[in-house]
Amino acid sequence: MKNFLITGGTGFVGSHLAEELIKRGDSVTILDDLHSGKMTNLEKIKEKINFIKGDIRDHILLKDICKENDGIFHLAARTSVQESFIKPEEYQDVNVKGTENVFTQAREYGIKVVYASSSSVYGDPIELPIKEKSSMNPINPYAQTKVDKEKLAEKFAESGLKVIGMRYFNIFGERQSKEYAGVVNVFLERIQNKLPPKINGDGLQARDFVFVGDVVRANIMAMESNIDHAFFNVGTNTSTSVLELANIMIKAANLDIKPIFGPPLEGDIKMSIADISFIEKSLDWHPTISIQNWLEQKISAQNN
Repeated sequence: MKNFLITGGTGFVGSHLAEELIKRGDSVTILDDLHSGKMTNLEKIKEKINFIKGDIRDHILLKDICKENDGIFHLAARTSVQESFIKPEEYQDVNVKGTENVFTQAREYGIKVVYASSSSVYGDPIELPIKEKSSMNPINPYAQTKVDKEKLAEKFAESGLKVIGMRYFNIFGERQSKEYAGVVNVFLERIQNKLPPKINGDGLQARDFVFVGDVVRANIMAMESNIDHAFFNVGTNTSTSVLELANIMIKAANLDIKPIFGPPLEGDIKMSIADISFIEKSLDWHPTISIQNWLEQKISAQNN
């Protein structure tokens, strides 16, 4: 049994990660300010975890928590692209300064950190699929915080911190908040109400959708690996357009409707697909569940 700290553990990925670690027999402490996470996400394991409501920018609190742990999964962050245009200073403060605090305490106690980066660091890529060495071109304040966190990771790695950044592509699965993410759950809600999916822009923008359970496995495998410092793409090497996504759902639900279109969102990336050869080779990690299969099964179950 090992002791792990998850920052942002009441969130989408964090709660699934906590469940998996508990299932393995590990001890889990969660630090979360509940800005966007929900305690209901931890309903299945609430009696088995140590939950602390607090802020990753709190030096004294974090120092006290960190020393008891064997590893830190750092997932706490502000995550809304659209909100980041309105509150860029808050995003810098929480995402970058908060991360610096986590890294500082982890280095002091010699604790390995696996943290959430994002495919948003690449912006609109020049070449596809996107490799880890592809150039960075953040096109919104949220993405800029992710780039700044990677620079911090490199700096701290040079001074002895074991730190791995996981560049998540578009994650899907149960418990995803429609306010802070993605198109999948927004579309699903409308389909459940027999309403047409609303698409921002022409719908040709394409994403690499990766299942949350696969993301959790990638995080744990990175933590358990002998690799001290790296950045990994966490995707599937397959892209699906937003229009395709809408049509998959409409077909699975057997509805006679068509998507409706609205103006494009500011800061929206046109095309994204991950080259995952590095994580496959380094960690022997492979995605297992496709967005199409998951959606078909979910909608079929709801209809029965």
